[in-house]
Amino acid sequence: MSQQSGIDPRGPRFTAAVTFVIFAVALLLSDAQPAVAAVLTGIQAVFFAIGAGLGVQKTPTGLVFRSLVRPRLTPPAELEDPAPPRFAQAVGLVFAVVATLGFATGAVLLGQVFAGFAIVAAFLNAAFAFCLGCEMYLLGLRLRPARG
Repeated sequence: MSQQSGIDPRGPRFTAAVTFVIFAVALLLSDAQPAVAAVLTGIQAVFFAIGAGLGVQKTPTGLVFRSLVRPRLTPPAELEDPAPPRFAQAVGLVFAVVATLGFATGAVLLGQVFAGFAIVAAFLNAAFAFCLGCEMYLLGLRLRPARG
């Protein structure tokens, strides 16, 4: 990985914090207002789709981090490979889509379970810099058969 292709590891953590808030609000509102929960998780699904397709740095929260937050911070000690966070965005997309469908179709418990999965993953990343999707990506690389 070249220095130019890496990303500031604090960007995905900032994004995870915003994701946590969006899913927390959706969960809090899901019983009384599942349609609002569906909209919130649908918006997050769009953010995840952008992150999975273009990279986490291209998401709305990534752009906010890059333009408003990062200029106020010291440079990162090192940059990280963007591939694991991008994979994590794809995993988040699956959770957000299922949560959205659950809330939108009246399967509120399904929406709550998948929003719960997403909120746990977002919390771990935001609070402890432990990215579950990134770890899944790295595990997949280790389990892949060696090329002969």
